Amino acid sequence: MDLDKPRNLDPNILLGIINDKLRHECMSIEDLLLEIELEREELDSILAGVGYHYNGSTNQYTSEPIS
Repeated sequence: MDLDKPRNLDPNILLGIINDKLRHECMSIEDLLLEIELEREELDSILAGVGYHYNGSTNQYTSEPIS
């Protein structure tokens, strides 16, 4: 999936693409952010809007509360 304009995607679709990339292509959130050319704060804000937050221990965005 091409992420030329991640800001324009539906947040739920973006979530699926981001988590897929984190599982299969990017070893860290930093690698992902470089690839999609988006600031961490902006990505976090978009996905928090649909109830998801980054979990570093699983390297994915999840709806589970971070403890």
